[in-house]
Amino acid sequence: MLLAVIDGLGGGIGSQLIGQIKDNVPAGSKILALGTNSAATQAMISAGAQRGATGENAIRYMAGQADIILGPLGIIIPDALMGEITVTMVEAIVTSPAKKLLLPVAQPHVELVGLPPQPLGALVRATSRRLTEIMTT
Repeated sequence: MLLAVIDGLGGGIGSQLIGQIKDNVPAGSKILALGTNSAATQAMISAGAQRGATGENAIRYMAGQADIILGPLGIIIPDALMGEITVTMVEAIVTSPAKKLLLPVAQPHVELVGLPPQPLGALVRATSRRLTEIMTT
């Protein structure tokens, strides 16, 4: 199973996700860090991803190869993450057949009605629990 963790900026959310899930993925599964920039990719590799790739084309290509995509909500909103998310990236992620586990991290121009704000750590733990449920069923 290929788990693709996508993040931008400094890779903080992706790094926290990888740190939380890396010890719980089944044998033979791989965690791939896909960063919108090299700093994000490197941070996620340092957190425990087995491999990494950077940029729009890497995200476009690998989104179609992944079984599960994890990341902040912004990875499916054009121009999110301070403009690092392109329309091409969004299209590749949204149309990928992969299951998507997205953290509802606040975006300045998008409000998720009905979801109470939660600390990032709680969102990361909830995502890890859900990933474990998916991978064991």
